[in-house]
Amino acid sequence: MQLEAMRRVRNIGIIAHIDAGKTTTTERILYFTGKNYKIGEVHDGAATMDWMVQEQERGITITSAATKCRWLDADINIIDTPGHVDFTAEVERSLRILDGCVVLFCAVAGVQPQSETVWRQANKYAVPRLAFVNKMDRVGANFARVVGQIKERLNSTPLMLVLPIGAEDNYAGHIDLVEMIAYTWEAGEKEVPGTRVATEISADMRTAAEEARVVLLETLASFNDEIFDKYLANEPVPAELIKSTIREATLKNLIVPVLCGSSFRNKGVQALLDSIVGYLPSPLDIPPAIAFQQDTDEQIEVAADPTLPFSGMAFKIAAHPHVGKLTYLRVYSGTLKAGDQVYNVTRGTKERIGRILQMHANQRIDLEEAYAGDIVAVIGPKRIGTGDTLAFSKDSPVLEKITFPETVISVAIEPKTKSDLTRLSTVLHTLMDEDPTFKASMDQDTGETIIAGMGELHLEIIVDRILREFNIQATVGAPQVAYKEGIRRLVNTEGKCAKQTGGRGQYGHVVMDIEPLERGGGFVFETKIKGGTIPSVYFPGIETGVRDALTEGPMAKYPVIDVKVTLLDGSYHEVDSSLIAFRTAAIEAMRDGLARAMPVLLEPTMRVEIETPDQYMGDIIGHINSRRGKVVNMEMRADLRIIECHVPLAEMFNYSTHLRTLSQGRACYSMEVLHYTEVPESVALKIMHPTKVNKK
Repeated sequence: MQLEAMRRVRNIGIIAHIDAGKTTTTERILYFTGKNYKIGEVHDGAATMDWMVQEQERGITITSAATKCRWLDADINIIDTPGHVDFTAEVERSLRILDGCVVLFCAVAGVQPQSETVWRQANKYAVPRLAFVNKMDRVGANFARVVGQIKERLNSTPLMLVLPIGAEDNYAGHIDLVEMIAYTWEAGEKEVPGTRVATEISADMRTAAEEARVVLLETLASFNDEIFDKYLANEPVPAELIKSTIREATLKNLIVPVLCGSSFRNKGVQALLDSIVGYLPSPLDIPPAIAFQQDTDEQIEVAADPTLPFSGMAFKIAAHPHVGKLTYLRVYSGTLKAGDQVYNVTRGTKERIGRILQMHANQRIDLEEAYAGDIVAVIGPKRIGTGDTLAFSKDSPVLEKITFPETVISVAIEPKTKSDLTRLSTVLHTLMDEDPTFKASMDQDTGETIIAGMGELHLEIIVDRILREFNIQATVGAPQVAYKEGIRRLVNTEGKCAKQTGGRGQYGHVVMDIEPLERGGGFVFETKIKGGTIPSVYFPGIETGVRDALTEGPMAKYPVIDVKVTLLDGSYHEVDSSLIAFRTAAIEAMRDGLARAMPVLLEPTMRVEIETPDQYMGDIIGHINSRRGKVVNMEMRADLRIIECHVPLAEMFNYSTHLRTLSQGRACYSMEVLHYTEVPESVALKIMHPTKVNKK
């Protein structure tokens, strides 16, 4: 019985570039499924899913919000995610635990930079998806162009399930190419949207609809022999066969079904809901979750079965003003009941589940139990973080972790009073629990508290919450770029720790190669010890020493990245050698080697996409060049110029103000982190010795 209920569950996320209409679409879904009795608008600050004060003021989504609704015979768990690049971690952790997703595209702008980012994130977790081309009522809407961009830019196989009837002001509805029925929407009022009406396909659209259906059948024929045979024999293909083939191909990520509509005008949302139920997977349709045995790192599959032992992942932590610490949980197997005692397998701690809640944005309903495939929130666990595995047994396998990008920008924050300083420490730990891409630390040289995040807006929201939500008085410094250091050549290095004091001494000796990796290569540690010159029991101490040394580079004490270290040789003493001695030797070897490996300062470079009317293009490109930027691509989209360029993050502070000035407020831009690149020597000198440069 429970398996049959799981078959009717859809865990989906709504992902897209900023301002593509994610929250507006979610509001319509909640209205049409009967979850809400009226529609909340983003521009009025009344959207159900944008419940934070900061979201309502800015009209953007900052934190992913979860809700549950019902359509046809299916229960749909929806996570509405942010579109802004600064909050990409919210998308990352949502996609990690979701079964399917709806990717929204603006019918005018098409595939935008953040569209590509979320698409890559969905590819990473192999999440089946639908595409919904929104804003068909906007001036410049072009459905066919967006479908072409999905194919070319995202390297996928879009399958048009509908053909729009009209566009812009004339957008009336669409033709369902599976059933070959036209759907139009009656004009509604503000509070009561118009209803969907099924009609015959008009004579002037019949030819275009039949041509589009041929393309649909030809695409599906490559996945299903029965459709192939019927198509060749010119026999009618039943709609049920088409639907089952679309579902199979979507679940295998072979195609992306594409629909269209205008969420703001309440058009196309019912068809989207039909497709979510019809084509996206249930927890039983996706491959089992991957977990790793604690002792052996052996890979184990965790099947979605309520009769198996309980296993779940905490994918989001939220501090709720009324109920305390909320842990959002995806249940992968087994059954969890309120009051159960569980183990946090990742941290080795015991926790009790006080309450299980079904969340509707920031509202909640108590549940008695949660089954495999459910997404719920629980109250009770104290020591828990994003990505932790919960289970009944402390020896249970650990579910595959979620990885997050590194922070690229930081500011100093200074509390005004001593009591604020005491409370700030607690608040920063709470915020770090909530947001894995937010980091807080103490600068050892200045004693300042440094907070770091993914961008200016990210830190602006964090600071706003510290001041208003947690009521802490503090002053905040100017944003600083999170620089890194790298090396440019391979060096051989040696380190020795030999200390003799009264009793037992300390002895460790290592010989290593340090070499640069490609940008984004991370850190690699290898051992090529032959003949047992160093016993393997000391390898962890050596690796710890290497990692410790990489936290401060030789140039300006920034972390060193993209390095491979190979342990080649060394020696040990049977009595005096220890893990601490080898760690010390490794640190000494690294410091000497890094200083000789031609160190270089690295800075985050952003991929920036600017949309501007043609007449301002020259001024904007000249301004980008003056900011050490490099234009890599230009294209026309409708009547706008799209300029793609790579610019150092340090040069992008307050760019929006300058862009508005250059274009009389008509241009806009978006950006995302591309990679770290070398800082020119003249600029590096200013960064490392600002006082010397200023005096000159």
